[in-house]
Amino acid sequence: MKFQKHTLENGLTLIGETRDEAVSSALGFFVKTGARDESPEVSGVSHFLEHMMFKGTHNRSALDVTFQLGAIGAQANAWTSEENTVYYMGLLPEYFETGLELLSDMLRPSLDPEEFKTEKKVILEEIALYKDRPVHVLFESSLAEFFKGHTAGNSVLGSTESVTDLERDKMLEYFNARYTPSNMVFVATGKVDWERTVELVEKHCSSWQDFSVDREYREDRPEERSKVIRKKDLQGSHVCFVVPGPSAADSDRYAVQLLTCMLGDSSGSAAYWEIVDKGLAEVAVVDSDQMDRTGLIYAYSSCEPDKLSKVSEILTGILKNPKNFISAEAFERAKTKLTSRLVLHGETSMRRLMAVGTGFIYRGEYSSLKDEVQALESVQYSDVVKVLEKFSLSPVTKIELLPE
Repeated sequence: MKFQKHTLENGLTLIGETRDEAVSSALGFFVKTGARDESPEVSGVSHFLEHMMFKGTHNRSALDVTFQLGAIGAQANAWTSEENTVYYMGLLPEYFETGLELLSDMLRPSLDPEEFKTEKKVILEEIALYKDRPVHVLFESSLAEFFKGHTAGNSVLGSTESVTDLERDKMLEYFNARYTPSNMVFVATGKVDWERTVELVEKHCSSWQDFSVDREYREDRPEERSKVIRKKDLQGSHVCFVVPGPSAADSDRYAVQLLTCMLGDSSGSAAYWEIVDKGLAEVAVVDSDQMDRTGLIYAYSSCEPDKLSKVSEILTGILKNPKNFISAEAFERAKTKLTSRLVLHGETSMRRLMAVGTGFIYRGEYSSLKDEVQALESVQYSDVVKVLEKFSLSPVTKIELLPE
């Protein structure tokens, strides 16, 4: 693997991780904007805008975009989170130049008024669909309560009301305020001709106008909160505990990953043996989510209603007394698990695209797969014990989703 970097005069950063022996290519634009950058009046606009990127440009209709993506066999998609919006594609190297031109053009959408009206119906249907997904309702409510008063808890989809009221000109205003070259990173991985890539990005993106963009950072001070949500036609019960965790730039993130693997991995963890293996619940996990200058650790379980009290008690016990559930032996097993997953996931151009892009947009630096593995392997058992002094796992936020 070879790391490449170039910055256009307008501020757009280009990152490459090239491998001559690769048989596929991947490319994408990582935009540092998401739900936490939205005002309540335009809640959901980042995700809605992501959809509109596929609905036509000043050079192509929505049908043209769909047809041309299919014509080159590109696996193209996008996703929006609280903090980032990413547009990407995986494709064969011989179609790389065509894909790059197409994706660059898509990043300058026409926001056609008729397509806007049509896609708004799609978004509203998606919101309604996700309201019927218990895990989505639970986690969105958990983030909102944990980050109460902080923009990191904003809803990615927005509400039925905010999306219904959103106007096309407000979306354009948001686009013009956030989609600036210096707030974006272009990434290419796999079999890539880097010099030619720089030439093409210069050709297609150098005319994009740059301007300053800020993200509002508030100090998050989570307070102890609990909430019960009742949902019609719900068969099982769900519970989620949330506590503060490391940010995406915090060096403690590796130790916390190993800690949560020991406490709540999907197999062979404390939560698995104490809850799932005993038949108390179908799922019980402890994991972390690192974000921009903030982060969280959460524990989640889904079970039959009459077992929720017992499951919650066990999960709380694991979080309040984590040292009782970790050992040097469990630590080594967790390290083997995570490094194995890291290497296996790193074998494809698309996986590396996501790892390289998110790593750079959060930390402004490149980490190779070897760097990530070494960082994980360098963590000592004593480092995990130390993070328990820094991050108390005593539950701060507790959300229950129960049948009516």
